[in-house]
Amino acid sequence: QVQLVESGGGSVQAGGSHRLSCAVSGYTYTEICMGWFRQSPGKDREGVATIDRDDSTTYADSVQGRFTISRDNAKNTLYLQMNSLKPEDTAMYYCAVATVRYCSGGYCFCGLRAELYNYWGQGTQVTVSS
Repeated sequence: QVQLVESGGGSVQAGGSHRLSCAVSGYTYTEICMGWFRQSPGKDREGVATIDRDDSTTYADSVQGRFTISRDNAKNTLYLQMNSLKPEDTAMYYCAVATVRYCSGGYCFCGLRAELYNYWGQGTQVTVSS
């Protein structure tokens, strides 16, 4: 049973940086994609960034160039480095794992569709103040 535990949430000023961590345990060797998602009050959960086994990454347009997803396999930890934070980045952030890729037109990749991710952490709140 894969378990994910996020940490590193908190308050940060706009324009600042912050890093989230996700400790992964119970690895089953079937995991393909790992990612970060977020949800704000009144909005649907949205994909922020994902990373594939080959280290290819996908970012939401809203965070492209500001956020970086990475992992440390030795520490079984997933990270989300957030730079140039904006108030609109305020949300509950969740880490997640998927056992399948999103496929379209014969091309498969770790997309940002939350429904493809079947293991989830409990979330950690990030609040960006202006």
